[in-house]
Amino acid sequence: MTVLDRFRLDGKTALVTGAASGLGAAIATALAQAGANVLVHGHRRPADAIAASIRAAGGDAQALSADLSIAAGADSLFQAAESVFGRIDILVNNAGAIHRANAEEYALADWQRILDINLTSVFRLAQLCGAAMLVRGVGKIINVASLLSFQGGIRVPAYAASKGAVAQLTKALSNEWAGRGVQVNAIAPGYFRTENTQALQKDEVRNRQILERIPAGRWGEPEDLAGAAVFLASSASNYITGEILTVDGGWMAR
Repeated sequence: MTVLDRFRLDGKTALVTGAASGLGAAIATALAQAGANVLVHGHRRPADAIAASIRAAGGDAQALSADLSIAAGADSLFQAAESVFGRIDILVNNAGAIHRANAEEYALADWQRILDINLTSVFRLAQLCGAAMLVRGVGKIINVASLLSFQGGIRVPAYAASKGAVAQLTKALSNEWAGRGVQVNAIAPGYFRTENTQALQKDEVRNRQILERIPAGRWGEPEDLAGAAVFLASSASNYITGEILTVDGGWMAR
């Protein structure tokens, strides 16, 4: 087996949450291009279009729907995913939400919704998929963290709290499962062009401030995450676990 062969995902099944558009769609497409069968999850926006796009390119993909803001959402998604391909070899916890408001005015309902989607569903899906992976003695879990896993952000207290917790959860799960064949890592994207950052992109002052801080001098495009996702999903990263990989154009190095 050559080093390039180790990046192949042939015969593997991946579940990617929040894959209807943006980062999740780019990750799902990349995993399919590397040979994986892909289950693409959507809720507010169905993931049928990205599943069709993967199939049109010669891959195998199925769209699933579940509301990850409710307690039963992760369980129903896991059950539906297993019913399609029989098992999940790679879990990408990408689904996330953001709500902007001044901290002193932040509604508790909004706080709880963001934590339910961004953190609780991540743990529950990792728990469900991880248990099955541990039985087989092999598996890959990739959580999508954020630069706000390290920094506090502005007017996004729930998002920052949830992404900080995702980073720590990644390490905690890795500590328990690495010796049993399951690698748990996270990707921390920088400032990417997605729906979640449209408000920042349209704000002339904030857009300028962000670009001035990024050594690469540009916003990230969803496809910029493709290589990192395939690497962490493949056997090429078998000795990498508990890591938070920043993909940020150099932001954290400043």
